[in-house]
Amino acid sequence: MQISALKENSSDENRVALTPDSIKLFQRLGLEVLIEEDAGIDSGYPNKLYEENGAKIVNRNECLKANICLCVKMPNDDDLNNLNENAILIGILNPYENKKYFNTLNNKKITSCCMELIPRISRAQSMDVLSSQANLAGYRSVIDAAEQFGKAFPMMMTAAGRVNPAKVMVLGVGVAGLQAIATAKRLGAVVSATDVRSATKEQVESLGGKFIMVEDEESTNAETEGGYAKEMSDEYKQKQAKLIADTIAKQDIVICTALIPGKTAPVLISQKMVESMASGSVVVDLAVEAGGNCPLSKLGEVVDHNGVKVIGYANVPGRVAKDASALYAKNIFNFLSLIIHKEEKKINLNWEDEIVNAVVLTNEGKLRLENFN
Repeated sequence: MQISALKENSSDENRVALTPDSIKLFQRLGLEVLIEEDAGIDSGYPNKLYEENGAKIVNRNECLKANICLCVKMPNDDDLNNLNENAILIGILNPYENKKYFNTLNNKKITSCCMELIPRISRAQSMDVLSSQANLAGYRSVIDAAEQFGKAFPMMMTAAGRVNPAKVMVLGVGVAGLQAIATAKRLGAVVSATDVRSATKEQVESLGGKFIMVEDEESTNAETEGGYAKEMSDEYKQKQAKLIADTIAKQDIVICTALIPGKTAPVLISQKMVESMASGSVVVDLAVEAGGNCPLSKLGEVVDHNGVKVIGYANVPGRVAKDASALYAKNIFNFLSLIIHKEEKKINLNWEDEIVNAVVLTNEGKLRLENFN
């Protein structure tokens, strides 16, 4: 069987689905590894490095004819039509936004696997793409904030006087939020964080942050079975908005990470709240691709509003493309290890496995996941 990795079509996607270090892992599964020419260039992986590690450099058409085709984002309709019937497509396929491709996937009888739908259970942790990529996004959000912030992060004692530490607030304590807290603390900032899930309080405090939240009956049941935050009632949102407004005015940097799978990101920071911040402050909106936690953020831009910089960079994990690609390739390898029968060297989809059932979007001409009908 052949496995291939495509060069991404999107201009803002620097990641690649297969890295030189991962080639030998895929070969252990009995796979011949193909990589599209220059697919890894933007991630810092030249063609020569792939060849030295045993991959074959080919053109796009040859990649699309492989038994298993890897990507980061959903290929376009032309690419999907060039896949062989019954091919397997694995990537972050974003079915919420890419329903227009379902007919092509079904007509070609492509087995499409959405890596972002990996369930958050213990045995799937090594396959969890959302966590591996969010970790890097949380780290990079603090680095981007520090770049735009005109002051130092740590407290400094000098003969000329004292430099006070930066005050950082993180909204949303998922994987990205926790990494943002940890990174900001390492840089010497005073960090606070808020989330609708009271269960995250201990995690925030273990990293040295101060936990702030609206505590009521609704907050005790604010987490889905998959470990994500639920959408809260309007009454709770009003309480939360007041708490955030009171706290944000005192912050130098605010990092927004709140996302609800399949829905528009909740607005947590209003224009009025941004205007309450001191000139020179920074807001980083990691949810900008899902509509944004702040209405002032613009995709791919740094907006200056009354001296406050609102960062809305697209594809933040791609800003750490080399590491993001390496982790993503290992996530895919771990998933393939589950579905490839090593002795027979063929794909075996066990529909009784909750991971397979959660991830496979289309198979044998049918849409398998009811949520996307």
